[in-house]
Amino acid sequence: MTADAGRASLAELLRANTDPLVEKWVSGVAALLRGRAAKAELEGDFREFFQALLPLVGNDGRDISAPEFGDIRSLLEEYSRGRARVGFTPSETASSVFSLKRAVFELTENDDDPQLFRQVMTFSSLLDSLGLWTFETYAQAREEIIKEQSEQLLELTTPVVKIWEGVLAVPLVGTLDSARTQVVMEKLLEALVETGSEHAIIDITGVLAVDTQVAQHLLKTVVAARLMGAECTVSGIRPQIAQTIVALGIEFGDIVTKASLADALRHALRREGVDVVRRETR
Repeated sequence: MTADAGRASLAELLRANTDPLVEKWVSGVAALLRGRAAKAELEGDFREFFQALLPLVGNDGRDISAPEFGDIRSLLEEYSRGRARVGFTPSETASSVFSLKRAVFELTENDDDPQLFRQVMTFSSLLDSLGLWTFETYAQAREEIIKEQSEQLLELTTPVVKIWEGVLAVPLVGTLDSARTQVVMEKLLEALVETGSEHAIIDITGVLAVDTQVAQHLLKTVVAARLMGAECTVSGIRPQIAQTIVALGIEFGDIVTKASLADALRHALRREGVDVVRRETR
């Protein structure tokens, strides 16, 4: 039997046994995932994978970037991204591809044709390459998800609040780094444009510590707001932070600083010509 005949024989064997192979494949993966994925869903995906694999029988998968791998790459990429988003592990995702090997080996284990055996080994190499591609795609998708979640977290932890007509406040909590400062600056400038406010209060009561880098980030934000025509006040200067700023020799220049958000708000209201008077109770 020639090598070409061996390839044709393996392809015909796989095509003729599509249903039992897919059934064994689905059962193996379902057991691996311990019921976390419905068999009907797995069968739909794997049957599509199997049909895309059949034209590739005889290819060892050394160059899966080739055009003929386009369909299977797209299918596996979509599968990997979906599994990454619902919390499956990379091993579980890649094993979904590797599990087809067992079903194919069981189908051909009693055939003593050496040509067919070599073709099965080549098919095994193909599955190895596709499994690694699935793993890499999963890792990329997971990195994208983590990045998206980090950006969303930055958005949630950096609110810009309108606390009075013409007065905005940015209460900061936690650590202030370069990435977060950029988000603060962008959101504050956008809010200044949208509301036409002329006063902005940056409250650092919840900032864990202030060092030279944090101070530089604050100064940049204040300068950016000034360029938009808004006066900035930094509030929440606690005694410990004040001592640290003095010890580090950090200069805030002519930037107004206040001990609390309430003090900063009173300052902003006075600049707006509004006096806050405590009402006497009888």
